[in-house]
Amino acid sequence: MENPKQIGVANSNWTIPNALSALRLLGVPVFFWLIVVPQDDGLALAVLIVSSFTDWLDGYLARRLNQFSRLGELLDPLADRLYVVAALAALYIRDLLPLWVVAALVLRDVVMSMLLIYLKRDGITGIPVHFVGKAATMNLLYALPLILMGTFSGLVGEVAHVFGWAFLLWGITMYWYAASLYFTQVFKMKRVHHAS
Repeated sequence: MENPKQIGVANSNWTIPNALSALRLLGVPVFFWLIVVPQDDGLALAVLIVSSFTDWLDGYLARRLNQFSRLGELLDPLADRLYVVAALAALYIRDLLPLWVVAALVLRDVVMSMLLIYLKRDGITGIPVHFVGKAATMNLLYALPLILMGTFSGLVGEVAHVFGWAFLLWGITMYWYAASLYFTQVFKMKRVHHAS
């Protein structure tokens, strides 16, 4: 039998992992401002490194302390998505990314949002997350700071620029491939839903 105290902790929104996720969210506008206004790329990268560490830490603590919650499941991917959007917008404003990159990533998210709206009509509220989708997001989370580092002078900037674009192109490809897998999942879910 489960420990009632453990269940209470797991269902509570007042947890250490959720506090770390909230901290990550607060860092998003700071990260954006540092890239666009003072163009302090070093400090922006420091904010991103701290954010990445707290991303790992909140997952570790959630497992270690058994502090899981629905809010935490929402906050964690939301923070990842907002960092990607903030980085895309800021790098485009700085002329470090072309419009087609921003359009390719934003359009994919619009397509997926429309797919979720379509599913909601049948009472289906979500799609199981696919490994390819997670891998695509990770590629983008590596790519965007590396592209920012590409502005640095010397060998570091040159290497970061090459690796940044490699991760970015691979991430975009995987992002759209994941979307095609989600479409396949949706049609299967619809068939099962209508059959039941």
